[in-house]
Amino acid sequence: MRRIALGVQYVGTDWNGYQKQPARNTVQDRLEIALERFACTPLSTTCAGRTDAGVHGIEQVVHFDTELDRAMQSWVRGVNAFLPDSIVVRWAHEVAPDADGNEFHARFSARARTYHYVLYNHPNPSALLAGRAGWVFRPLDVERMVQAGQHLIGEHDFSAFRASGCQANSPVKQMHEVSIRRYGDVLVFTVRASAFLHHMVRNIVGSLIYVGTGRNEPDWMKEVLESRSRDVAAPTFMPDGLYLARIDYDPKWGLPQEPAHPLPWL
Repeated sequence: MRRIALGVQYVGTDWNGYQKQPARNTVQDRLEIALERFACTPLSTTCAGRTDAGVHGIEQVVHFDTELDRAMQSWVRGVNAFLPDSIVVRWAHEVAPDADGNEFHARFSARARTYHYVLYNHPNPSALLAGRAGWVFRPLDVERMVQAGQHLIGEHDFSAFRASGCQANSPVKQMHEVSIRRYGDVLVFTVRASAFLHHMVRNIVGSLIYVGTGRNEPDWMKEVLESRSRDVAAPTFMPDGLYLARIDYDPKWGLPQEPAHPLPWL
């Protein structure tokens, strides 16, 4: 039995999120249909992190077990032949157990996860970025938002940014990075943490925008965090600009991962 890891990229606009559902209109559904058509046998996959409807994946990582002996490039090209244009397998890698006999696991072996949120900041929306970026028409002060984001660094209870239906066992996460870069009218929010709660990134972005427009001061972000109340933070921001960018693993697994460009379409 071999354990194969895949790097999967997708545009989430037309999909009902990553995790499979009865209607079979999710990324996982279509990936497993393609795997079965290529392998001529059902293959069940496990992903590093589920994404919601409308959320994109620059590099989702999944694994599955199989007795088939195929070249890694065959898994890439063969599965892609049965996928729609909006879902692509970028790489495949057979992952052997480590020196202690531990198996690789797409979810539980992950050390950290990085998301980008791409935001178009212009008085008028862009037809070219529809579904690929969020939009705010009011001017945004990046420096104010950067100051606010620093209050989130470290280990905290992120209940204030947690969706009511979140199924995570604990709201305590380790935040490694909150950064914001401007490329003309496009802003890229990069958030890296040990793990994320349901809607956590979109709720953080919404609150940072409140600061960026001048509605609240940068120190307000600390008040929101310490309140542990979802009612204190800003509303959940639109999913359009959210990208699962990268999953960090121990180098011992040897995954051929690619750098996650801050502007995902480049």
